[in-house]
Amino acid sequence: MSGATRVVLLAGGRSEEHEVSIVSARCILAATEQGALDVKPLVATREGRWLSEAESRQALQNGRADRGGVDLGQALSRIADADIVLPMIHGPYGEDGTLQGMLEIAGVPYVGSGVLASALCMDKAMSKDLLARHGLPLVPYRLVRRDKFESAPARVVQACASLKPPWFVKPANLGSSLGMSKVHHREGLRAAIAHALTFDRRVVVEQSIERAREFEVALLGNHKPEASAVGEITYGSEYYDYETKYGEGRAELHIPAPIDDSLRTTLQSMAKQAFVLLDCAGLARVDFLYCPERRQAYVSETNTLPGFTPTSMFTRLWDHQGLSYPALIERLVELALERVDPD
Repeated sequence: MSGATRVVLLAGGRSEEHEVSIVSARCILAATEQGALDVKPLVATREGRWLSEAESRQALQNGRADRGGVDLGQALSRIADADIVLPMIHGPYGEDGTLQGMLEIAGVPYVGSGVLASALCMDKAMSKDLLARHGLPLVPYRLVRRDKFESAPARVVQACASLKPPWFVKPANLGSSLGMSKVHHREGLRAAIAHALTFDRRVVVEQSIERAREFEVALLGNHKPEASAVGEITYGSEYYDYETKYGEGRAELHIPAPIDDSLRTTLQSMAKQAFVLLDCAGLARVDFLYCPERRQAYVSETNTLPGFTPTSMFTRLWDHQGLSYPALIERLVELALERVDPD
């Protein structure tokens, strides 16, 4: 391939994680201006329409894209003209396999996991079920469907309350802790489930871990992923909610995490197991909960398109390994091209 690799950077989108996607894409565009990649942004509005390059750059500066643009059919020619696509649309309609399926049909190479892994990792219930079948430890949970809750709410609440309180209630297909609640008393379960069901038709109710420590491992690779150092997140709020995740100074990232070699090796091994079992590719971040009393680590979730700001855990973990932010982006493009031409 002669000349600079032409990359179309997709951002925005219809999900509740629209603003997070915009921030990630803005940082990527700034980091690649002087590099070997020719990156052009293509931003989708909240209505699912696609902006021109100039409008996309303005949307990245504004932090959101609400109106304007053309339909997907008209935007496809710009996508198909790329050497590779870098999807940075978090959440549904970007991270859940739907966008990846469109790119597969269009025959355009792209960064990250394919249709199956993207869909599995976005769906907390399905990914938990698969990992549990292969023996990876998970926090006890219940799956709630909207139709079951609407027809028999008391029965659903009773089933969820059989787990040890407090509980975390979260939409099955959403990230960034959106729609999530921590519930201490049975009386609050019904309202929390109803709230989560406004975001998704399926909800996961998890038993919480007392005094849990939260660890994250970043992965790069295709068939044989490389695991980063282990990072730990600490914060003063009751749990790692949206405001804590993205509010400046509300959470502290510890890289590397202050843990012994045995736990570090266990977390890295479990992260690579999850990556392979879920058929991930390119990149992922695996999150863990750790119970100090039992010395037990639990897989929390696997994120196929983690936040990509210079202060995000994923990018900082690789920076700690000596891979700078611009170099990390170039490595992701290389991994995507390897999948197209493994020789």
